[in-house]
Amino acid sequence: MSRDFNDVFTLTLENRSGQLHDTVSKNNALLSRLKEKGKMRSISGGTKILEELEYGEGDMVWYSGYDTIQYQPKQLFTAAEYALKLCAVPVAISGEELLQNSGPEQKMDLLEKRISNAEKTMMNKMSAAIYGDGTGSSGKEIGGLALLVADDPTSGTVGGINRATTGNEFWRNQSVSAEITKDNITQLMSNLYYKCCRGNDKPDLIVCNDALYALYDSTLMGLQRFSDPKVADAGFISLRFKGADMIYDGGQGGYCPENHMYFLNTDYLYLRTHKDRDMRVIGGDRMAVNQDALYRIIGWAGNMTMSNAALQGVLINTAEASSADSNS
Repeated sequence: MSRDFNDVFTLTLENRSGQLHDTVSKNNALLSRLKEKGKMRSISGGTKILEELEYGEGDMVWYSGYDTIQYQPKQLFTAAEYALKLCAVPVAISGEELLQNSGPEQKMDLLEKRISNAEKTMMNKMSAAIYGDGTGSSGKEIGGLALLVADDPTSGTVGGINRATTGNEFWRNQSVSAEITKDNITQLMSNLYYKCCRGNDKPDLIVCNDALYALYDSTLMGLQRFSDPKVADAGFISLRFKGADMIYDGGQGGYCPENHMYFLNTDYLYLRTHKDRDMRVIGGDRMAVNQDALYRIIGWAGNMTMSNAALQGVLINTAEASSADSNS
């Protein structure tokens, strides 16, 4: 294996790191929205990722004349702490494969295929983790929507804050469980949507699996459909519901949990990434100690975070899948 090829291997991976970042975000509607709104923010270090939370209100008093205006100090802010999670995808080429592909063009073709496979792996695994609860891989995965926007928001700890504790009600998302049919889906969606509103704050993204998307779509037969051209241009199947983009993330390669529909205010959701591990090559040349092989590792570190739980919601269909399908 020549030194020149090692350099090409590393340089090609480094040059593709930015493209990999874009590829991953374009594969998932939530990540695409977070990137569009500047919510994919980097961190520079630390053992925890902090999100400051504003959960209290100060005092306002009505007065006249020379009434005393008193001030009682209050705790108005706290912070959620999220652990730094790491993942990596190795790219490897054996010495035998290099000999079998000894021509320059053949080497580059082999390299491109391996890197392309690594991109797809990172893209699909990250998209799946976005919906997870952080317990996958023995608790090493990021905490996704199943954790941040939980089915049962009155239990569990998120960002170091125990949702079951009295006084932490502000840290509970909205959750509605019901047997969903064609006759009641629009009303149930409306009820949850309004629960997630606060003044001008409202859900801007609704993500659901194929069965619920098809069920809602069936209620629009004969009615005019609306979708955001920007969302359609990004490759996502979508409708509009009260101004929010409703995205289908089901079928083959879809990861939204069965019978779930998430109502998200993405102003308060983030993908926090360490600046030195944003899908970059970790380290330099890596030769296997006891193998004739050349390795490179693409790494990422960070977590999904949230700064407001009460404005997020999840609608859960408790009906049997067959029943829901028959109503669609």
